[in-house]
Amino acid sequence: MAVAAHLHDVYKTYLVGAIEVPAIRGVSLDIEAGTFLSLAGPSGSGKTTLLNLIGVLDEPDTGSIEIDGQQLEGLNPKDLADFRNTHLGFVFQTFNLIPVLTAFENIEFPLHLAGVTDAAERQERVESALEDVGLAGLSDRRPNELSGGQQQRVAVARALVKNPTLVLADEPTANLDSVTASEIIDLMKSMNEQRGTTFVFSTHDPLVMKHASRLVMLRDGMVESDERRGNGHG
Repeated sequence: MAVAAHLHDVYKTYLVGAIEVPAIRGVSLDIEAGTFLSLAGPSGSGKTTLLNLIGVLDEPDTGSIEIDGQQLEGLNPKDLADFRNTHLGFVFQTFNLIPVLTAFENIEFPLHLAGVTDAAERQERVESALEDVGLAGLSDRRPNELSGGQQQRVAVARALVKNPTLVLADEPTANLDSVTASEIIDLMKSMNEQRGTTFVFSTHDPLVMKHASRLVMLRDGMVESDERRGNGHG
């Protein structure tokens, strides 16, 4: 099976004042394409750090990371940003939508960053993404005119509009009530099954863990357990 991300012996330490805090300690992981993977563990276990490393938002101190067959070590910041813009999608717990843009414009924005210059193609892809997440009639609403669940649907559409190799979701249900959270997870799971998009979550939410086709538990920056469940694509 194709591998969407390959991590080999990855370490990451942060300096807090003069104190070194090891966040990730020797993690090796292959994430197969089409997996619905949940990174779980107590606060401080390294979930968000690992997600940021896979998402090329941060670089490891030592070890290597490959995404979609591309070795990322040694790329300059511009090349890393270009790679992120074309290969990766992100969903955040705080939605991170741009307040002055409509739902349509928020979803279209990453296509500009990814260099899609054809306006008709952008429009077609955005309208298709809005339909996929059940917001076809709300394209001209700004974030403050949408509910939390609708904003997160816009964020999911924004992540998927580029057809990324990987979608990385950091606690995507944290600011949602349980019914809305369940709808968002079902939405992402159906995208995973229909498109084969690879999803990697960091989460405390038992609901997200329950839907995962693979559950990687972290503790003290290391992989404590790695359970493949065989549902979905994983």
